[in-house]
Amino acid sequence: MEVYKAALISGKKQALKGVLDCLEKDNTNEERRTSALLGLPHYFSEEPANVIRMCDAYGETLDVAMRGMQVGLLIGYEGAQLDAFPQESFNVAVVAEETIVLHNLKDVPSGFAMLMGIIYCVNLEYPQAMKYSFEFLQRVVIKPDEASAQIHGLRNKLLRYKL
Repeated sequence: MEVYKAALISGKKQALKGVLDCLEKDNTNEERRTSALLGLPHYFSEEPANVIRMCDAYGETLDVAMRGMQVGLLIGYEGAQLDAFPQESFNVAVVAEETIVLHNLKDVPSGFAMLMGIIYCVNLEYPQAMKYSFEFLQRVVIKPDEASAQIHGLRNKLLRYKL
């Protein structure tokens, strides 16, 4: 989170403000993990709208929410979403080719883990809209062997902070 805060203060990554504001309201480990994962595309200046979508239980239908999603997460919530992500999600689902392949996941980090597993098992390509975010998760979090210069840069910044 310190890397996100530093990027926000520098004025380069204003999209992270909403993610960090959500964390100020509820600073639990689960929210920290969710913020780290949902903030990653904003840190890399990627557009996550076609990969990560929020869906109100009483709003749009699933067909509308999944339209155009080749692979991604659908985060279900109830009530008004006033922040970058809902404080309480009741269902996280993994979507592949506009079809829910896994659902009833308890939280966003579990959803990301399942999404990475499905991409790997089915041998899908990472979505271009979040190429660097998925590369970061694969090469730094899972196995830090070979990574691009942009990924190594973030890894080195993370290693400067005490975890």
